[in-house]
Amino acid sequence: MQEPTFLILTALAAGPQHGYGVITDVEGISGGRVVLRAGTLYAALDRLRAEGLIESEREEIVDGRVRRYYRLTGEGATRLSAEADRLTRHATAAVTRLRQGFSTAWGLS
Repeated sequence: MQEPTFLILTALAAGPQHGYGVITDVEGISGGRVVLRAGTLYAALDRLRAEGLIESEREEIVDGRVRRYYRLTGEGATRLSAEADRLTRHATAAVTRLRQGFSTAWGLS
C-alpha cells in the first residue's frame, strides 16, 4: 500500500471527513511531510471508493458548493489494520537489528 493511501485511510479511521479535512489530517499525521493536492486526493478517493475501501457518507451544500463526506468501510478498516500490522512488524525488525548491530559493532552486550 502506498503511503498516501495509508494516510488517507488512517485519516478516515477517525470518522467521516470531507476532502479538505482529509488533506489537513494527512498533513498533520505525517508531520507536514505529505501534502496532498486536491486533484491527487480526489483521484485517490475515487480509486479507494471503486475498491470498496471507502464510501460516500453524505453531501452538504456549503457556500454554494457540494461538500462530500467519506467514511471507511469494513473492508477499508480490515486493509488498514493489516497494513498497520505489517508496518509495525517491519519497524520492530529494523529496530531490533539496529540495536543488535550497534551492540555488536561497539562491543556492547
